[in-house]
Amino acid sequence: MKFLHVADLHLGKVVNELPMIRDQEYILEKICRIVREKRVDAVLISGDIYDRSIPPEEAVRVLDRFLSRLSADGVFVLMISGNHDSDERLNYGSSLFISQKVYITSVYEGELREAVLEDGFGRVHFWMLPFVKASRVGHYHPEADTSSYDSAVRAAIGCGVIDPKERNVLLSHQFVTGGSKDPETAGSENTPSEAVGTIEKVDASAFDLFDYVALGHIHRPQKIGRNEVRYAGSILKYSLSEIDHEKSAVLVTMEEKGKVETELIPLLPRREMRHIKGPFSELMKPEFATDDYMYVTLTDEDIIPDAIQKIRTYYPHTMKLDYQNSHTRAAMEFSFASEDLSVRPEELLRDFYRKIAGGEPSEEEWAILLRSAGKAGVIDETD
Repeated sequence: MKFLHVADLHLGKVVNELPMIRDQEYILEKICRIVREKRVDAVLISGDIYDRSIPPEEAVRVLDRFLSRLSADGVFVLMISGNHDSDERLNYGSSLFISQKVYITSVYEGELREAVLEDGFGRVHFWMLPFVKASRVGHYHPEADTSSYDSAVRAAIGCGVIDPKERNVLLSHQFVTGGSKDPETAGSENTPSEAVGTIEKVDASAFDLFDYVALGHIHRPQKIGRNEVRYAGSILKYSLSEIDHEKSAVLVTMEEKGKVETELIPLLPRREMRHIKGPFSELMKPEFATDDYMYVTLTDEDIIPDAIQKIRTYYPHTMKLDYQNSHTRAAMEFSFASEDLSVRPEELLRDFYRKIAGGEPSEEEWAILLRSAGKAGVIDETD
């Protein structure tokens, strides 16, 4: 049996005010092409289908077209919810969709749901564990140990009658660690937590009964512990911190019990995401022009008027522009903290301006600074 593991679609995502929906539709079409070319039997989608709990209409239509194409090709689809999804919205129509070979599990209701497919070697049991909180497991199983997130997930898995002699696959959307080693994350991820400052972790040993574990939540493709416990990663780059990622889908070939092979199939986007840095004059050259998504860092000491508009003449899909120079370094090092409580906020503000700009503010600049500080509540505007 062959199945393709993907995750973290984040349909409807907007990055730096640029909608990604056309790029997402493009990459989903590529996934459909891979499914046909590799003769895949099933597609596993491990959560964060949408980017937010109430997705835009276009995102819903894109998912509908994607699932319809897979169903028309006779491919089974197994899909779970992630922490970005609305459980009930994603669950809508799930009973009806089974007739079209689409299995959706978005709500944990006290049991580990199962779908069974068959090939020449017998049955393969696909178990689906959507994103779930320890409190929800405890609600359905008050007798279970849910004192930690790890124990709660183990209790949820224990609800399934899993025969270790059979072939078993798990879909899960959790923060999974390999012993003491955490997965490599990216800045666009939201780590699930039930308490401020607490990362709810599950050790990969909780999944020892499964021949393959299709994980979602972490955007960088990677294995956790053994080769058969994997994060597929997101289908596209969604932040500056993901620029060095090589996005892929995991093609899993499962033969008899104990024989599992994985292959990473590259997912090449419609537009790359890149980061360039240097002086304005060096970056503004026709030969560097590109249609890619760009993060631009200027190293000029002086602010370039209308820099973003000028940059977009050569880099039309610039997502963000910032500066890296002596002023920004000074700003990072500057502290408003003062042990002398008699120092007025206005003097601290003036000192900050001197540090950043290297001189005194003009009357107009000082008025703007005071007005902004007043709106921010840093100073009392009535003084």
